[in-house]
Amino acid sequence: MTSATSATSTTSTDPARTGRPVPSDELLVEVDRLSINFPVGRSGFWGQHQQWVHAVDDVSFGIRRGETLGLVGESGSGKTTIGRAILRRIEPSSGWIRFRGQYITDTKGEELRRLRQYMQLVFQDPYASLNPRMTVLQLVAEPLVVHGRAKSIDAARGDVVKLLGRCGLPEDAADRHPHAFSGGQRQRIGIARALALRPAFIVADEPVSALDVSVRAQVVNLLQDLQHELGLTYLFIAHDLSVVRHISHRIAILYAGKLVELADSDSVYESPRHPYTEALLSSVPIPDPPLQRARRRIVLQGEIPNPIHPPPGCRFQTRCPLAQDRCRHEAPPLEEKAPGHWAACFFR
Repeated sequence: MTSATSATSTTSTDPARTGRPVPSDELLVEVDRLSINFPVGRSGFWGQHQQWVHAVDDVSFGIRRGETLGLVGESGSGKTTIGRAILRRIEPSSGWIRFRGQYITDTKGEELRRLRQYMQLVFQDPYASLNPRMTVLQLVAEPLVVHGRAKSIDAARGDVVKLLGRCGLPEDAADRHPHAFSGGQRQRIGIARALALRPAFIVADEPVSALDVSVRAQVVNLLQDLQHELGLTYLFIAHDLSVVRHISHRIAILYAGKLVELADSDSVYESPRHPYTEALLSSVPIPDPPLQRARRRIVLQGEIPNPIHPPPGCRFQTRCPLAQDRCRHEAPPLEEKAPGHWAACFFR
């Protein structure tokens, strides 16, 4: 793991800036060569070999202040693992993370507790993320009391009511329990709780995937309005590519723990440079039957890579229609294929 004391550079290379070193103060969050492995038991007759799941492998990116970076990939690709690692809820196996220009990879104890008030999480499931025995007032005020922003739950009522109003909930919602609300309203409560400490950075972990389609647009619009009002920075994790395009300034594509493409939203959708991105986009339905029938669909064949024993070379080579011998022995680096557009493919 890279030590925070050994890294003293004042600039960083952000793929969004065509590879040129940029001042670190333009980036709120920086991730460099991040790898995360999880132990899953032992193999061998006597159990002498420890096995590991390679959840995230050598991932690097930066998020500018006030930006939304959409993180897209299949289930198990490592999206949530990266988000939780940035929040320091998962220990990296190697690499480093920097927030507001400070290295936080090795931060622990009281310093980490103070740091977390500036980095918050919006959970995927609004039904499971709220304690059913607590009122909304208690849920939203709890972070304020824990971090010393309020003396008591009752003393925080005024701030909580303002937060609820900002998130589109009535004043009397503070004295009700989560079961009295719909899924969309519960997610608004979760957003209000994440905003209670006035964070600079929010990891939104599939915040609309558990909601009805009619409610998703409302929650996404709320997140965008809050970003404009409060200057928030988001890491937006999602499966729904149409939602990601609507809210994200840039999009990062993950496959089997590897970052395979990174570019601004329009570039990814209009001119994808990686075969996996093309396959993902071809699966998004178009609400026009003639166009939907006429479009080219890419159906991937082959085996999904084993995260315990990933294949050598490119992780996507077992399913890629462009794969050649080079792909089976050499991992393609993330390179700039067009200004600001990065992809990991030898043949694009």
